Amino acid sequence: MRAIWKGAIAFGLVNVPVKVYSATEDHDISLHQVHNADGGRIRYQRRCEVCGQVIDYSDIEKAFEEDGRTVVLSKDELKAIPAENSHEIEVVQFVPSEQLEPMMFEKSYYLEPDSKSPKAYVLLRRALEDTDRVAIVQYALREKTRLGALRIKDDVLVLQSLLWPDEVREANFPALDTAIKISAQERDMSAALVESMAADFEPESFTDDYQVQLRKLIDAKLEQGESLDTDETFGVEAGDGGKGEVIDLMEALKRSLDRKRGGAAAATGGADSEEEESDDGGMEDGDKPAKPARRSSGSRSSGTGTAAASKTSASEAAETKTGARSTAAKSTASKSTAAKSTSTRSAAAKSTGTAAKTATGKSTGTKAAASKSTEKPAAKATTTRARKPA
Repeated sequence: MRAIWKGAIAFGLVNVPVKVYSATEDHDISLHQVHNADGGRIRYQRRCEVCGQVIDYSDIEKAFEEDGRTVVLSKDELKAIPAENSHEIEVVQFVPSEQLEPMMFEKSYYLEPDSKSPKAYVLLRRALEDTDRVAIVQYALREKTRLGALRIKDDVLVLQSLLWPDEVREANFPALDTAIKISAQERDMSAALVESMAADFEPESFTDDYQVQLRKLIDAKLEQGESLDTDETFGVEAGDGGKGEVIDLMEALKRSLDRKRGGAAAATGGADSEEEESDDGGMEDGDKPAKPARRSSGSRSSGTGTAAASKTSASEAAETKTGARSTAAKSTASKSTAAKSTSTRSAAAKSTGTAAKTATGKSTGTKAAASKSTEKPAAKATTTRARKPA
C-alpha cells in the first residue's frame, strides 16, 4: 500500500505521527468507452466554453456559482484557509461507540505509526481499548475539513470519515404514517422465518457474481484472440509530465493537412521565384518585392496593369509587339473592353524595360504601377494603340 497522507494525531499534549492509507478499494473491473466501429478510445477533454481551447490541468481553477454570478477561487486562496493546510488529526472528544450512527460512516483509513518509537501510538490504542470509547476527531484531507471517528481494528488504529449532520437526509415518508394492523399470527410467522435464516456474519462467504462472470467473459475473448492492440486503437496522451492534454484526432488531422498545404505553397513559390529570376536576366534584390504584386491582387478581375503584366511571361519581354497582342487576346477572352485597354497599357509599360519594373517594385499596390505606366512613354503607347486593331 502507498500512504496517501501524513500527519499527526493531537491527543492532549501527546503528538502521534502517523501515515494514512486507504483501507478499502473498489474491486469492480474498470471498463473504457470505445467507438464500436473501430475500437478507438473515447476520451474526454477539459475544454473552455469561452475560447474553445483544451485546457491543461495546471491552468484550471475552482469556482462557485450562485444567483447567476461566479466567484473564481485560486489554488493559493484555497491553501490560505488554515484548515486546508493542517496535517493534524485533532481529538476533540471520546464517545461511546453505540452513539455513532452507521449511516454517518463514509470511508475508512488505516493509520501506521510514523516515528522511530511507536510508544505514543500504542498508548492511544490502549486508552481506547480500556475505556471502550471512540475518539471523535477533526482533520483536513483533499482540501476539505472533515469529521472522523478513531477506533481500533486488529491492533491498528482506524480513522473513519464521518458525514456532517446536514449531509444525512431525513427520512420523511407520509405512507409510513398510515395505521397498519398486523396480526399476531403474521408476526409469529415472520419471526420464525427470521430464525430459520439466522447465522453469524461471514463476509468472505459472499462474492460479487457479476464481476466474476465479467472476468470470465474477458478471459474467454483474450483466449480466442478477440482483442485489439491498445497502442493502435487507444492512442496516447500528449504533453510531457502528465499534463493530461488529450490528442484531438480531428485537430491533429487538420494540422497535418495545413502543414502539407503550407509546404506545397512554399515549394510552388520557390519554383516561381527561380523561373522569374532566370527569365529576367538576374533580378536585383531591390526588384524582388515586385513578385507578390504579380502573383496576387485578383489579377484580371480588377483590370489593373500590374495583374496583366504578371500574367504575361517574362520571357516574352524581348518581343514587345507579340507580348502586347498576347496580353490583349487573354484580356479579350475573359474580361471587358476596359480591361483590354488597361492590359495594353501595361504591356506598353513593360516594353519600356527596367524603368517600369523598378517603378512597379517600389509601389505598394496597383495604383502606383498604373500611374508609372501612364507617366513615361506616351509616344510608345500611341504606337501600340495604332496597332491594336490587328
